[in-house]
Amino acid sequence: MFVSPAYAQAASAGGSMGALEQFLPLILIFVVFYFLLIRPQQKKMKAHKEMLGQLRRGDRVVTAGGIIGTVNKLVNDTEVSIEIAEGVRVRVVRTTITEVLSKTEPVAAAKDDKAESEPNAQK
Repeated sequence: MFVSPAYAQAASAGGSMGALEQFLPLILIFVVFYFLLIRPQQKKMKAHKEMLGQLRRGDRVVTAGGIIGTVNKLVNDTEVSIEIAEGVRVRVVRTTITEVLSKTEPVAAAKDDKAESEPNAQK
């Protein structure tokens, strides 16, 4: 006896829940990758960009090549002049600065300057 085509059509297709179950592992993998790889990398890049934005003259820095020097001049948005030895200055790309070892403090105003700026100051 031959098998009727009606038996093959009687099997259920799995419904819409079957499609969600198939993509659930891929979605979970993406979520894990986001929280373990993508998000920390974005935070690190943001912190590095902020550090480069706060560079000032006199800061001791380390470049990607391992050179330690003092920022001598901020040439433009992409270049920095670094003094690596007395009288030896090199220009490096700003993004190659990997770490700031020590920050310089802003110069405090002299007492004479404060007295002149305050209207009620007694001399």
